[in-house]
Formats: sequence, structure tokens, C-alpha cells
Amino acid sequence: MITDTHAHLFWKDFDEDRREVIERARAAGVERMIFVGCDLESSRACFDLCRDDPQLFPTAGVHPHDAKDVSPETLAAIAELCGRQECVAVGESGLDYFKEFSPRADQRRAFRWHLDLAKKLDKPIIVHSRDAHIDTLELLNEARGVRGVMHCYTMGTEELQGYLDLGFYISFSGVVTYPSNEANRKAAAAVPLDRLLVETDCPFLAPQGRRGKRNEPALVKLVLETIAEVRGMDLDELARETSDNAARLFGL
Repeated sequence: MITDTHAHLFWKDFDEDRREVIERARAAGVERMIFVGCDLESSRACFDLCRDDPQLFPTAGVHPHDAKDVSPETLAAIAELCGRQECVAVGESGLDYFKEFSPRADQRRAFRWHLDLAKKLDKPIIVHSRDAHIDTLELLNEARGVRGVMHCYTMGTEELQGYLDLGFYISFSGVVTYPSNEANRKAAAAVPLDRLLVETDCPFLAPQGRRGKRNEPALVKLVLETIAEVRGMDLDELARETSDNAARLFGL
């Protein structure tokens, strides 16, 4: 079994063939997928997509790009979705200082709100962090006791330990397959096996060989192949271990 722990199948890129995409994933051994919300509309769409398939799991949250526009009404609706039994995580949330579509103060405020909600609900949080390592780690340390995952981890080994010390899982995407990202592959080799996850972040970040094209859950197997190679592991064993990790973190 393979688990894609982060997919955005609500995205318009999948409107023409969403069902076929899920079927291709299953044919590739990707039996479980977590559909991750980025705002209220997409969070609701995740729940709709997962309604009739027990191996698809929704989350709800507000991406840092949209933090400036979040209203109390939106947060109340996100909290209601996160409180549902079928919701496996809060987020994605976090900080993005690369594109900085929302002011940093708004991002930090929204991130703290998501962390508080995760603590209140005793659910994991899915953390987005881009060019914001220091502030991300600071806010996570403020919320010690909250468990979760550093989604689409693109950094190296130097930044890794702070997240591991907090008990967080580390998830790798197609970025780990890119030839220039040796530092990211070293991080993938260094993460303890019981903290390792894989994802696509589709439709973004297709693995090498498909780069620039639409990504989809079936391609998470290419991420696993790269990590298995750098860790010197059997592919099937790594698929089983990462899937077990996902089940443990998200309560699948």
C-alpha cells in the first residue's frame, strides 16, 4: 500500500478526468490519499470528494497565501469542518515568505489560530513553510504538544532537527527527485524511518521526467523510488513503512 499524504484533487486541472486520476493512482498501488484544503471552498470540496470512498480522507484549513482575507465567519466554518470525525488534520496552514501574497503578520496570526485549533481538537496539523524556517520553528515551539507534518519539505539536514525534536513527521514530494536538490535527498536519507512520509502536492511539483506537467497521485511512486535509492531500502518496504506512518499520524 502507498499513501499520498497531500493532494489537491479539487483543483480545476482535474475537472475533466478526476475519476480516472483516482483509478490510475489505485492501479499504481496508491490506495489511500489525503485531500488537503487551502481555503473554505476547497476544504468543502475535499469533503465532497471523499464522501463515498473510505480510502480518501479530507482536511480543512487556510493556506498562508489567503491569510489576509480570512474572516471570523470563515474561521468558524473551517473549525466546524475540522471538528468532523472524517477530518484527519487541520490545514494546510503555515508561512510563505517566498511569494508573500499575504502580509507576514496576517500569516503568523492565521498559523497560530490553526495551531490552537489542532491542539483543541487533538488532531495533527499540516504545515506549509517556504523561506520561513525561523518563524515556522518559533511558532511551532510556542505550540509544543501539537503534532503534525512538515509538508513538502524542501530544506536540507541543517533545518531538520528542530522539527524532529518537536515530534513532527517530514513529508517529501517530487522536489526530492530534481537533480539539483542533493541537499533535500540527504534530508530524506536522514529522517528517521518512523517519521517519513511521501506526497505529491498535486497538481504541482511533478517528479523529474514529468516536470512541468500536471502532477497526480500515481506519481508519488516516483518519489518513493528516489527515497528508497538514497536510503538503500527496498521499495515495497519503504512504501509499507511510510503508509504505516501516515496511518499512525492521521488515524487512518
